[in-house]
Amino acid sequence: MPITASALQPPRELSFSLDDWTILSRHWYPVAAASELGDQPMAVTLLDYPLVLWRADGVIHAARNLCSHRGVPLSKGWVEDGMIVCPYHGLRYAGDGRCRLIPAHPDITPSARFQLPVFPVVERYGLVWTSLADTDPAGIPPFDAWDRPGYRQILPPSVDIHGSAGRQVEGFVDVAHFAWVHHEAFASRDQPVVPDYTARLTEYGVHAEYRSAVPNYPKGVPDTAPAGFVWLREFDVYTPFNARLIVHFPDDGKLWILNAASPVSARETRLFVPIAQNFNHDVPVEAIHAFNAQIFAEDQAMIEIQKPEDLPLELADEAHFPADRSSTAYRRSLAKMGLSFRYTR
Repeated sequence: MPITASALQPPRELSFSLDDWTILSRHWYPVAAASELGDQPMAVTLLDYPLVLWRADGVIHAARNLCSHRGVPLSKGWVEDGMIVCPYHGLRYAGDGRCRLIPAHPDITPSARFQLPVFPVVERYGLVWTSLADTDPAGIPPFDAWDRPGYRQILPPSVDIHGSAGRQVEGFVDVAHFAWVHHEAFASRDQPVVPDYTARLTEYGVHAEYRSAVPNYPKGVPDTAPAGFVWLREFDVYTPFNARLIVHFPDDGKLWILNAASPVSARETRLFVPIAQNFNHDVPVEAIHAFNAQIFAEDQAMIEIQKPEDLPLELADEAHFPADRSSTAYRRSLAKMGLSFRYTR
């Protein structure tokens, strides 16, 4: 069985405050693209906690990435007969975390001391999701278009950001930066004005609806929107670090984007962005990857230079203007969870 929240011990090297880490450990995060996990174990880190992923008979398992015997990372080993094998002494661990074999003493049944903490795994939207202290995958944000007929599913490569997950998510829901940061991708510095829009707290986080004349076509692609077309962008933030955007195109076209920021540590983030759209099915996937990579890189350049690196949750710590409604609502939703983002380093 997966380790329980009460039994989970934080890692010795902890970049979050203990209180923040405890709160964040109760939520679900993506840690890898399912297609990346092949026959060999994979090392990933979530909230400073080292994890190893491996497949056994088509099922993905997650456990602490340290052998219980001498502390060697199990990701350096291999998978055999559905079990992960430690490269140091050959100990074999099953998906439930129990050691099934000590080759030096094959007739001995390994004691409960040879037990790995294991964690629940769910494959969804092309991603491997897990939680350090929750077993109910209801915490994974909804992304209905991924399974809808008529929608094309696209999973761009993940992006490693030297910045906090909170800063990244806030940037994703920020509408005032389009003209300045994304003017080479889709927006224009000739359209900096942000019309009034709504943003409100919900029981899952934040909902915002932003209507403007700023198109969502890549630069170089003809703008085929009717004259006077108003672009609707619906944002839903699922705290702490997931945000969904639905962009409404002409002719009932819809682009769904899930911004899933996985907190490797307090100031290191791995970003996963599943996409689903019901139009432009003939556009090469390479072109879609390139367009999104450009946007990710433009945002990353800002996130990695922001000071303080931690997302301030006291609204008085930074100045705000009316176009910041979505980001200030996001900060309030995080504070409502009990987070402080006072990191230990």
